[in-house]
Amino acid sequence: MIETGDYVDIRYQEDVRYRKPVGIHWLQASVVNVASALGLPNARTSIWLYRLPSLIGAIGAVLATYWCALAFISRRGAVLAALMLMSSSILGVEARLAKTDAALLFTVVAAMAVLARVYLAPRRGDVQPGFGQLAIFWTALAVGILIKGPMILMVVGLAAATLVVLDRSARWLLALRPIWGLPWLLILVLPWFIAIYARVGTQFLIGSVGEDMLAKVASPQEAHGAPPGLYFLVFFATFFPASMLAVLAAPAAWAVRRELAARFLLAWVVPSWIVFELVVTKLPHYVMPLFPAIAILIAYAVESKVLSRQRWLVRGTMFWFLAPVIVSIIAIVAAIIISRDLVLLAWPFLAGAVVCGLFAWQLFDDDGAEHAFVRATAASVLMAIGIYAVVVPALTPAFPSVALAEVLQDAPCSHPIGASVGYEEPSLVFLAGTTTRFTDAAGAADFLRQGACRLAFIESRHERTFALRAEAIGLRYNAGPRVEAFNVSIGQPITIAVFQSADAP
Repeated sequence: MIETGDYVDIRYQEDVRYRKPVGIHWLQASVVNVASALGLPNARTSIWLYRLPSLIGAIGAVLATYWCALAFISRRGAVLAALMLMSSSILGVEARLAKTDAALLFTVVAAMAVLARVYLAPRRGDVQPGFGQLAIFWTALAVGILIKGPMILMVVGLAAATLVVLDRSARWLLALRPIWGLPWLLILVLPWFIAIYARVGTQFLIGSVGEDMLAKVASPQEAHGAPPGLYFLVFFATFFPASMLAVLAAPAAWAVRRELAARFLLAWVVPSWIVFELVVTKLPHYVMPLFPAIAILIAYAVESKVLSRQRWLVRGTMFWFLAPVIVSIIAIVAAIIISRDLVLLAWPFLAGAVVCGLFAWQLFDDDGAEHAFVRATAASVLMAIGIYAVVVPALTPAFPSVALAEVLQDAPCSHPIGASVGYEEPSLVFLAGTTTRFTDAAGAADFLRQGACRLAFIESRHERTFALRAEAIGLRYNAGPRVEAFNVSIGQPITIAVFQSADAP
């Protein structure tokens, strides 16, 4: 989009990319364009700029969770709920990736915060939310649709429909002012949908709704299929460390399910969770829009002092200690295997995480859940610093695109073009340029023959085929450096050879 100036169509090189709407691309392009205008060097290939919308979305989601929680619990409890979301492992990952889910989470929490106030106000005798809050609701829906299509409508819609069924009345929904809210939503959403329809007809709807969304319901996509129940199992890792308190809060939350606050929060969680479990394609972040409601339910239980005291449930808090130990060992071993690096700088942070986790577990009974969770959060923060700031940057062999892009940039000619065989990561296109081609071994030989200043990146398994094709067509080429890397997806080291056309100056 930035290169072509075309902000309507969504493409990956020459292929269309019609899995999601345009919202996240606009946000990322806006950040990069602003950075370029301010004179930031290499803004277009600085991946951290593209991650900023996710970081902002994650921060916004945490603040929105605090605001939403104020409709149910005290300010102290709302801070605790926000802390639970902030420290969750899955949000820590999504905040650091240039993708949709952290930004989507922000829109969902903002919309549900308003919906909660609309639902609770008449039942508590409070004043209904004013124009400003209703504008937040409809704007959040519109932005969520532009970011990830109907996902936000499913979460918000199922919660509202569940409450309508339980209360046997939909009259409270009129307080959302749909007469002017729906037109405002359409004003925000329709222009791009009209523009993409005018450009490619129904191709976008077929790609996003038919080939992406509906296909995930019936069959596993990209090898991510799993049976129902997976989200329940991985919840203890994705919502860690607060998931340990969720186990203790679950009995109390179910016991008060008929109370207004619990009814709304359970309507937010349960129907959508069931849908996610039934969908065949599963990824851990799919259920993330439900985590703020779970955090508020836990904070409500902590504040009301109704957490379960069953010893077999309380023993689960030992994972506040065990998880940092296990993750630290895995991180250090991975760094040794992949990079031959002990990452000693990470050890103090990982050790601090283990100590904080130990205190959180051992002092749970003495100091209570609130203080224990703060210590568990400190452990998560220290663990994040050690892993994201030290260990991951040290895993350079796991990111061969960086080394290959540097080889291309150092080529002894102007405007070099690369082709890759056996290694087809989008990160290579991002760093090396959109002129980069993915092909097979024979195609790489033909590519080098087409002119000077061309480089081919050949994964070792394809070298023989490349050499045979080069000999058959009489291609003269020079061997360049060999990039030793580690393919994380298959858990094995790989070697990528670099060849350059001999006609290059």
